[in-house]
Amino acid sequence: MNGTPRILNRILLGILGLKLLLIGALLVLLATVPAVGPWWQGWSAGLWDGLRGLFDRTRIPGQPVSWLWMVMVVLLLLVIGLMVAWLAQQGKGRANLLVAEDDAGPVPGNVRIGGGVAEQALRAALADRPDLAGATVATYEFEGEPALRIRIQPRQGVAPHTLAAELTALVEALDAVVGKRTPVLLHLGSGARSRFRRAERVR
Repeated sequence: MNGTPRILNRILLGILGLKLLLIGALLVLLATVPAVGPWWQGWSAGLWDGLRGLFDRTRIPGQPVSWLWMVMVVLLLLVIGLMVAWLAQQGKGRANLLVAEDDAGPVPGNVRIGGGVAEQALRAALADRPDLAGATVATYEFEGEPALRIRIQPRQGVAPHTLAAELTALVEALDAVVGKRTPVLLHLGSGARSRFRRAERVR
């Protein structure tokens, strides 16, 4: 349902984690192994001399600067643009409207029901249930149509099929009120909150 690029996020996190791991390993070696210090100084000095020579050979005619700086600025702007596009993809898919239809009755008009109506109604119906450790409801756009995602954390000992049937009845009642059948993704989860929080009497 959510349009967040999870695979791309995992790849970027993996690359970042690998870089941090290599930097940390290098720092540990520099601090603990005496032979690594001279090697690092020689290698970094050679690299710096090579870069200085490259910038000296690529100077703009009549100018004291290298055209490589312009290339670096363009690449930096490209990276910034890619980062903005990547940030814009995070959490994409949320919808604000649950129903948006034209009413061609005696008084023509447009009927709009916000997703917050369904979210608040379902959260209120699930808030005081002793068999749930937590519940969240959100409206998303799925294949061009609004849909609801219900994530709940049942307490230990609660039968999932019974809970799913009761939630289905709640959603069907909501559909009857709204006047439209809404696709629903029901996610039953578990976690430390479900296992360790003191449970009241489960119905």
